[in-house]
Amino acid sequence: MNEELNRKLPFSLIAEQSLLGSILIDPAAISEVADIIKADDFYITEHKQIYLAATELFLTNHEIDVVTLIDALVRKGIYSKSGGEDYIRTLSEVVPTALNIKDYAKIVKEKSALRQLIEVCGEINESAFSEQESASGIIELAESKIFAIAQGRDTKNFRHIRDVLGSVYNNLHELSINPEASHGTSTGFSGLDRVLVGMGNSDLVLVGARPGMGKTSFALNIATNVAQSTKKKVCIFSLEMSAEQLVSRVLSSEALVDSYELRSGKLSSDSWEKIADASSRLASCDILIDDTSGLSVTEMKAKLRRIDNLGLVVVDYLQLMQSDRKIDNRVQEVADISRALKIMAKELNVPIICCAQLSRGPESRTDKKPMLSDLRDSGAIEQDADVVMFLYRNEYYKTDGVPGDNNAANIAEVIIAKNRHGSTGTVKMGWIGQYTKFRTIADNIEE
Repeated sequence: MNEELNRKLPFSLIAEQSLLGSILIDPAAISEVADIIKADDFYITEHKQIYLAATELFLTNHEIDVVTLIDALVRKGIYSKSGGEDYIRTLSEVVPTALNIKDYAKIVKEKSALRQLIEVCGEINESAFSEQESASGIIELAESKIFAIAQGRDTKNFRHIRDVLGSVYNNLHELSINPEASHGTSTGFSGLDRVLVGMGNSDLVLVGARPGMGKTSFALNIATNVAQSTKKKVCIFSLEMSAEQLVSRVLSSEALVDSYELRSGKLSSDSWEKIADASSRLASCDILIDDTSGLSVTEMKAKLRRIDNLGLVVVDYLQLMQSDRKIDNRVQEVADISRALKIMAKELNVPIICCAQLSRGPESRTDKKPMLSDLRDSGAIEQDADVVMFLYRNEYYKTDGVPGDNNAANIAEVIIAKNRHGSTGTVKMGWIGQYTKFRTIADNIEE
């Protein structure tokens, strides 16, 4: 018991001093640690204040040295006019060079994470002992809090704008060197990417369509493109189809082998060669498939937290998911699910593509192109999603039996009805039904 009472919160005095000393020696080095360290990561209150003052000087393009730093601290009321100078000078003499500033920052960050973990474990203990919440609720709370620490996020405190400005400054610097870095996660379809500028991290992207329009194929095409181009893991939750059926579709798209041939097994030697080549390429991709039926967002989240290097999540489809709570009203249940999906995208910091069924609204209209009001079961889906895309093929509704233009039959329209980050519009794409494959076509943006 005495040992527990004598325990001290972990921190490294020398690492904190060395980090601040490195900034005094080489002020430009602060940009190297701005995305790693926040002021609250320092254990010593005085060190927090010194780091905050240094950050403010850096953001306002003022020189950082002993004199300017002391002046800033005096103005903030941290030091009196006669105090603090000796300690600041001592900090500048702690280290001879700023070359190891990132190493000092990692030590400070690690000690901060340990302190956060101790605090969070205390909160979880209190929740469990109080028995005021369900066990599943406490487990979900514990998972989310520990996951936030693992991701380097603090779920409890506000972030001061100066800390966020530091991150934004680094992002702008990176973009000035590499403009492509701003384009989010590419869908692999150039026409679509020009409108969306890629899928942003934490975006919930909804793909809605009537049955048979190809929404599953569209989502799978994007998933395969992302896995091949980014080398990150892509997780697919298939609530409707088995993993084998899903992979057969992907294989048909990538090998350009008729899906009927794959189902019937009547394959030519040429088709076998194409399948072997496509299988080799797909096997090298990190595509993970879960075909468990009736999953909830909490169950998905628990599985995804264990995946490192996650790049994209695909859910097929929304209306087959279950809510974590028992809700008699289906509209309210779907609203609960869509809100939870958006929160999950934000927590995991990756785009989530979610397929959704549309109501029969388009069938009763002369213009059968889908609209936001056609989203089935809940208007909350439209509110929660960052991007809403509808798939439409005019040929799908032709019932007169008159042969049409073959080119027109192979055209699909991707209607971007909502885009939180930019413009809306229609992107025309090629559709090869026998291969369940979408493709980019030239001049495919219609304002």
